[in-house]
Amino acid sequence: MKRAEMISKLNEEKEWDIIVIGGGATGLGIAVDAASRGYQTVLFEQYDFAKGTSSRSTKLVHGGVRYLAQGNIKLVREALYERGLLLKNAPHLTRRQTFIVPSYHWWEKWFYGAGLKIYDLLSGKLSLGKTKFLSKKEVLKYLPFAETKKLSGGVLYYDGQFDDARLAVNLAQTAAEQGAAIINYCGVESLIKDKKKVKGVVVKDILSNKEYSIKGKAVINATGVFADDILKMDNPESPEMISPSQGIHVVLDKKFFPGDCALMIPKTDDDRVLFAVPWHDKVVVGTTDTAIEEILSEPEPLEEEIDFIIRHFNHYLTADIKRSDVKSVFVGLRPLVKSGNAKSTALISRDHTILVSPAGLITVTGGKWTTYRKMAKDAVENAVFIAKIPRSNCVTDELKLHGWTEQQDETDPLHIYGSDAAGIRKIMAEFPETKERLHPAMLYTKAEVVWSVQHEMAMTVEDVLARRMRMLFLDARAAAASAKVVAEIMAKEMNKGEEWIKEQEEEFKQLAEGYIL
Repeated sequence: MKRAEMISKLNEEKEWDIIVIGGGATGLGIAVDAASRGYQTVLFEQYDFAKGTSSRSTKLVHGGVRYLAQGNIKLVREALYERGLLLKNAPHLTRRQTFIVPSYHWWEKWFYGAGLKIYDLLSGKLSLGKTKFLSKKEVLKYLPFAETKKLSGGVLYYDGQFDDARLAVNLAQTAAEQGAAIINYCGVESLIKDKKKVKGVVVKDILSNKEYSIKGKAVINATGVFADDILKMDNPESPEMISPSQGIHVVLDKKFFPGDCALMIPKTDDDRVLFAVPWHDKVVVGTTDTAIEEILSEPEPLEEEIDFIIRHFNHYLTADIKRSDVKSVFVGLRPLVKSGNAKSTALISRDHTILVSPAGLITVTGGKWTTYRKMAKDAVENAVFIAKIPRSNCVTDELKLHGWTEQQDETDPLHIYGSDAAGIRKIMAEFPETKERLHPAMLYTKAEVVWSVQHEMAMTVEDVLARRMRMLFLDARAAAASAKVVAEIMAKEMNKGEEWIKEQEEEFKQLAEGYIL
């Protein structure tokens, strides 16, 4: 997957079947779906793949226990089905995760246990394991640091876990393998119309400042929290569709949360579910749900959100977490679809919404990572109908994603690359110096930087340290300390000079400051 080759396709005088705006989970899923059906597909992302919401999740592939409590059986059943497909089609990036729900009131174990038994039933043949009721002694065996005061027992259940940004990269690679043109750092400037119908887009390559007019039979807006920006291009009077909220996560060392089990707190002060989940030898704790007014590409955590998570974590565990213990804090925005009756963003439905404008612009938003494939399928079906493109069946339920491999060894630091791990080992064999770690506290190597530039369209130090590797999210200080060496390796691969190295190092260190408390 090379950007120069993708850009060269834009010079071809042709009409694309489907143009996708947005390179997050939904947009990339649409590109995979459309290209695998045989449609001529091009995707434009103004930043990097999964730069926004899609790299900032709780790292769970789940049916949504909270949605079950809200009575949204349809969404839960759909998400559980999609969870099963994702674990099957991307086993190198997904895994079964054990969760413990501690009970501090006698009725909680039976109440939540009954609900989770229904959760099992809804997953049908794709179930990951049976829910079990636990005694106090058994809970402490799984969660040795759990608060013991008033602990009466708990519930064990299973869900899925994954690496969101790595999955986004693999979706981009899968789409490219299916024939799609996938281009990052290429923003849509305006829509092309003919007889009041959307017939294409004008895009600007941010790295070269060159503009292209791209014609297409169908244009799909999959820009998440930025969906209203594209809707306004279509119709300046278009009412706002998105009600954004933000959720933060803090990342801690595993010493505060040893073991392989995750913690699920079913009800916090603001009626959210709070998770503590082992991930890449750290633990991710989150999340919050705070309505916001301004949509930023780099949202900032609020002090009350940070205090909320630390307070709740300390309430349920004997560990006493302080701000100085936080390795990284990251913030994601949710593209919730406006609802006039919802009193808080925590109550707005996570169902996805598809809107077709009078001009034929198709907008898909809402939803969550677990259901990205279903959202993509629905969006393509709408595009085919609206644009009168010859219909072809969806094949993504059985499509193995790039990197798929039958053998999994989670003790291997390169296992998240799946079948691509062999290519990284080849680089190490040819250039032994690339075996060196980027930072003594992390397992990432110089060879992975080379690979990300050569095969994964990484264009900046941020692309590498935030999304091709997850160092920024796991330990922001270690990531900042690695910026210079990463910039130097990239410069060598990309024929860049000292000025570029210095700019990239400074820009990334400034970015990393926002992830450090």
